[in-house]
Amino acid sequence: MPAPSYVVLESGGPLQHRAVRRRAAAADGAGCVLPDLPVAESASWRRHAAEHELATVFVVAPSSTDAQLAETAAAGTGIIYASALMVVTGVRDRVDEAAAVLTRRLRTVTGPPVCVRMGVADASQAAEVVCFADGVIVGSTLVGMLLAARDRGEGAAAIEQLTAQLAAAVRARTP
Repeated sequence: MPAPSYVVLESGGPLQHRAVRRRAAAADGAGCVLPDLPVAESASWRRHAAEHELATVFVVAPSSTDAQLAETAAAGTGIIYASALMVVTGVRDRVDEAAAVLTRRLRTVTGPPVCVRMGVADASQAAEVVCFADGVIVGSTLVGMLLAARDRGEGAAAIEQLTAQLAAAVRARTP
């Protein structure tokens, strides 16, 4: 079985420093999510990422104009990170319609896979999201599990169990 790929979530500011770029290239990850690096200011990072075969993943939001969606989709590599809500997501009790609306808007301007962040709480919500998106981004639920655990082992076991459930639900819904 191949080693799992991962993508680092990083603030754009530190990426301008050579030491951070070297670490990103040496980390053997698949790419970097850049939530606060505007496309217009990303040329230097994108050249570095291309040299080291790292995906550059930009974040779009419901407030993005159609022109911004197109520009972001054209500049990014790998996936499009669709942040469906304009707030800290936390864990939601339902899939927000904003996620489907943003994904539909993205489909008109991009070919790369669209992965949605909106506070997914469980496998059933993940399965619902992949009915309209290519993937689901889960953060708050996993962090909450770690914080609720008595120790690292319990936290790791809880995360392993949930990620297996998420993966199974997503795979069952995707062709």
